[in-house]
Amino acid sequence: MEASELIKKVRKIEIKTRGLSKNIFAGEYHSAFKGRGMAFSEVREYQYGDDIRNVDWNVTARYNNPYIKIYEEERELTVMLLVDVSNSRVFGTQSQLKKNLITEISAVLSFSAIQNNDKIGVILFSDKVEKFIPPKKGRTHILRIIRELIEFKPENKETNISEALRYLTNVIKKRSTAFLISDFIDDDKNNEPRFDEAIRIANRKHDIIGLKIYDKREKELPSIGIIRMKDAETGEYAWVDTTSLNLRRNYANWYKNMDASVNEILVRAGVDFVSIATDQDYVKPLLNLFKKR
Repeated sequence: MEASELIKKVRKIEIKTRGLSKNIFAGEYHSAFKGRGMAFSEVREYQYGDDIRNVDWNVTARYNNPYIKIYEEERELTVMLLVDVSNSRVFGTQSQLKKNLITEISAVLSFSAIQNNDKIGVILFSDKVEKFIPPKKGRTHILRIIRELIEFKPENKETNISEALRYLTNVIKKRSTAFLISDFIDDDKNNEPRFDEAIRIANRKHDIIGLKIYDKREKELPSIGIIRMKDAETGEYAWVDTTSLNLRRNYANWYKNMDASVNEILVRAGVDFVSIATDQDYVKPLLNLFKKR
């Protein structure tokens, strides 16, 4: 992609998502994601009913009068985006590719974070960690994140969510709020999701939120005759007769069971999550997710 074209794309995404984060998400984001704890603010004279455990004995001794420490919520958070860049993101039969929807949502979350004085970092992953962007603040940093999401080309094509979660836990030492943005198609040979243990461990240390991105054509095949299909992650081709009711039913059942297994894993791990389709306005599901917390 030419530099001028990339700059235009980044600017277009910034204009749309910055406005959304400022006008719609700012308040909900602030209340949904609390700070790490309480930070010391000031001292004042003791009043009847104050907690005696908060007495500042040094100041009390100096002025010969009881003073207590006042604390306020420590707002600054570290927010991490764990973004699936495997080849299945380059799919979309509706208004946009999954990749484009992921980029917009990531931009909205990034602008919401810096408006609340939070740091934002990114882990781009396939079946390995492809790139790590350390958490920082500022518009320049966000524009870099958007640029990477638009033009990044992963070395590998497949998905391993566990790798990304393990990397998060090892690299980010303090508790963070981490958005895992993926289609969550990450099965073992028995068609079972394989990130069960990793997400449970990661969610003990961090606050993990799942954003499941999908296209409605992934749920069911249309009857459009014999077509040649390619698995985006393995690169394998196969001829498929989509007029076969049996084939379409088996495929729909596979997706339904896989999706139910993913949901069960997320619920069991205590992870809040929402599903967002490529032909859907993402504002409402994101707001509902924030309000639920």
